[in-house]
Amino acid sequence: MKYACAKDRSLFSAKNLQPIIRDIYTVTQTSVREQHGLLRRSSVLPQFRTPICWQNTESERERARHGHGLNFHRAGKPLAFFNSQSLQVVLSRYKKVYQLSSSFVKMKLILLLCCWLTMALASPFEQRGFWDFAFDLDGAMMNDEEGSGFTTVAPTEGPFLPGPTCPFGCQCHLRVVQCSDLGLSAVPKSIPPDTLLLDLQNNKITEIKEGDFKSLHKLYALVLVNNRISKVHPKAFQPLVKLHKLYFSKNLLTEIPRNLPPSLVELRIHENKIKKIPKEIFKGLKSMNCIEMGGNPLENSGFEPGAFDGLKINYLRISEARLTGVPKDLPFSLNELHLDHNEIQAIELEDLRRYKELTRLGLAYNKIRFIENGSLNFLPNLRELHLDNNKLPRVPAGLPDMKYLQVVYLHNNNITKVEANDFCPVGFGVKRAYYHGISLFSNPVNYWDVLPSTFRCVTDRHSVHFGNYKK
Repeated sequence: MKYACAKDRSLFSAKNLQPIIRDIYTVTQTSVREQHGLLRRSSVLPQFRTPICWQNTESERERARHGHGLNFHRAGKPLAFFNSQSLQVVLSRYKKVYQLSSSFVKMKLILLLCCWLTMALASPFEQRGFWDFAFDLDGAMMNDEEGSGFTTVAPTEGPFLPGPTCPFGCQCHLRVVQCSDLGLSAVPKSIPPDTLLLDLQNNKITEIKEGDFKSLHKLYALVLVNNRISKVHPKAFQPLVKLHKLYFSKNLLTEIPRNLPPSLVELRIHENKIKKIPKEIFKGLKSMNCIEMGGNPLENSGFEPGAFDGLKINYLRISEARLTGVPKDLPFSLNELHLDHNEIQAIELEDLRRYKELTRLGLAYNKIRFIENGSLNFLPNLRELHLDNNKLPRVPAGLPDMKYLQVVYLHNNNITKVEANDFCPVGFGVKRAYYHGISLFSNPVNYWDVLPSTFRCVTDRHSVHFGNYKK
């Protein structure tokens, strides 16, 4: 028996035969079969792996011409029988579907053409988007910007203006411009004006010029650590009206830059070559809270009278300098003062008189041999006292009268004797906070010579660190 298969295009094309047969089966199994009882096999149509054919004999063609239907076969086995009416129903339906799919294909081609034209005419990639990052735990930076960092710009009339571009070699990610470790000799141009953090550390920048930060009115933090900066223009920071953090450490500055932004909160300028702090250098910095200027060759004579006038900072570190005594006229508002790694030899009565707000005092790694009686009485709120790695021969006087003192570091000194009342007051109710840290190790004193009552105001015995003394 002869068969006409899909590839002969006798009725349908090879491409469209299988979906048409599936459609025929769907229709006949739902409505046509119920009306006409046309199907000879009612099984669900499988995936076709062999051609679907119909009998190409004279009798079959005659039956089709007279409207008696058409037999479909697969692999020589009868598959389905349809008369002219059912074929007409199915074919008319498929015709509509095919026309619709053809129109859809044309629409897809048009859309692809439009996309191709858009890509062909597009400008180079430009970084867009915003990111509210927070440096501070108190969310200060989040408060600088109203609402979320994702801002919606209202449409305006006029030509399209391209967004900000990223400086060559830098990485720009949502208002953070990362230009570190690039060997730059100058501040790059074309920095996006909405930048919040500009990181220029680990480069070879030698000078900060007047227009280096123009248009950066929203800049929050500027990192210039580990460059070769020796000169800063007096008007370089004038555009930075919202700058809170300025990191200038590890450069070649010989003086603190003038005209710092009034909005500045934190200044880190340690490990430079600054030898002098002139008068009124910090004038107008009412928001300043933290200054780190350690690692500079500063001597006591380098602080001009009135150098810190007007400042109400909480934190000051002048460690690793050349100080031989506590500097005069430091801000009276200090909560933390760190003078470690200097050459201080004594603490005199007047040195700490104005610092009644101090809660932490760092005097470790000096050459202190003497602390005048009554010097510590001017620090009623002190919580931590660091006097380790000095040359003290005894426990400083006045510790029992410090109601809130909780941590005392006295290790690595020359203390030879510890008295029963060196740490705790005699009466009850005087001490408001018990000690939870006393270090006395590496001193020439035997712990078995110390009376147990010496540490009666300590939380527990593990809070006292004695250890053995080794010459």
